[in-house]
Amino acid sequence: MGFVDTFLNYDVIMRTMPMLWRGVYNTLALAGATLTLGGVGGILICLVRLYAPLPFRILAIAFIDLFRAIPILVLLILIYFALPFAGLVLSPFVSATIALSFVFAAFTAEVFRSGIQAIPLGQIEAAQALGLPFRVIIWKIILPQAWRIALPPHTSNSVAIAKDTSLASIVAMPDLLKQATDAQALTANPSPLIAAAVMYLIVLLPAVRLVSYLERRFKTT
Repeated sequence: MGFVDTFLNYDVIMRTMPMLWRGVYNTLALAGATLTLGGVGGILICLVRLYAPLPFRILAIAFIDLFRAIPILVLLILIYFALPFAGLVLSPFVSATIALSFVFAAFTAEVFRSGIQAIPLGQIEAAQALGLPFRVIIWKIILPQAWRIALPPHTSNSVAIAKDTSLASIVAMPDLLKQATDAQALTANPSPLIAAAVMYLIVLLPAVRLVSYLERRFKTT
């Protein structure tokens, strides 16, 4: 069997394409849930880290340090395989969403902390002198400026966590990688794996280029 028949078998790819498309849908759903929950959660944790009373700041720091340090694969295994011993059984999708969202929230919190701390303190003091409520200062003054500073690294982290969705296959989450490996096993041919790699590239390459554009765009402003 030649190279094309082994790795680029058109008939095999077409037969397994419905499985691969289901994997693409599940991967995009997992990435969307992770980016939404982790992004919003990370900003909230960042605000707690900076402005909450001391006990809550300590908890926020502990959360950030813990989930920036623990490998995603280890966290996935703990949530999916260990929690059932405590009576908490979660589906593969929920387990993967929780693990990825926690890690993404920790990195998001640090990125936005850097963005907020880059804002001159005088702006906040001036807003306080005008009698603006704290929530207005956060929403109208701090976050818009911090967003512009944090956007390039935040986008880079988003691409990284989107790639890490492939780890969900370890807990039987039917993402693109899991569907491709199942298709490879069914057909005894690696062509579905090659097709899956191409699908990942089609989705993620534009995101990588977007990161480069944002880095150039905000470097000059």
